[in-house]
Amino acid sequence: MTMLRSEQTTLLLEQDQRVLSPSEVNLAATLLDQNCRTLLMIAPTSGCGTTTSALSMARQLAHSAKGKLLLVDASPSATGLSSRLGMAADPGLFELLQSPHPEGELRHCIQRHPELPFDLLPLGQPSPAAGRFTAEDLQHLLDCLASRYRFVVVDAEAVYSGTSGLTLAAMADAVVLVVRAEETRLEVAQAAMQRLRQANAKLLGSVFNARRFYMPKWLYRLL
Repeated sequence: MTMLRSEQTTLLLEQDQRVLSPSEVNLAATLLDQNCRTLLMIAPTSGCGTTTSALSMARQLAHSAKGKLLLVDASPSATGLSSRLGMAADPGLFELLQSPHPEGELRHCIQRHPELPFDLLPLGQPSPAAGRFTAEDLQHLLDCLASRYRFVVVDAEAVYSGTSGLTLAAMADAVVLVVRAEETRLEVAQAAMQRLRQANAKLLGSVFNARRFYMPKWLYRLL
């Protein structure tokens, strides 16, 4: 595994700080008041900053909650969590789903980065020879992870990029929709919310990512 250098990780966290807005802080506080263990972060389309928001949310929860936290990469994106943290070639989610006994494989897949206050589960590498996994396999793995962690935060594939995001959304205790300011169209966001509701997802709220402040932030808080 090729880890990020310390200065690279610091830069990554500084970039995350830009989206650690009141929305993430308020959502984290709401989660602490609920019987929630699995949280799914999902966007209508790719490019909304879901991975950055998932990192920020995981960091906020790790500092606020008692118990361990796991951040799961479930988004097959070339610029996703595993790639950003130098874990693209490591075993992870796919290997656990394809294993007949995932509980025994957790220690080989879950990693800890010295610069981050939570554990990480990379996406892993799909194996055609191992066959396809089922929704039941996915539910079993989520339950297994939730029994070992206070929070499991999942960085999911966008609603309109594939089907895995909606499948996971139906299983998570809470779902947060990530939208990007001045890029995500209202109609697209509304349609994505409708698809999530049709999948019986428990929508907790949304993160308004990359918001531009045309007035000082302190003035917005007074409005």
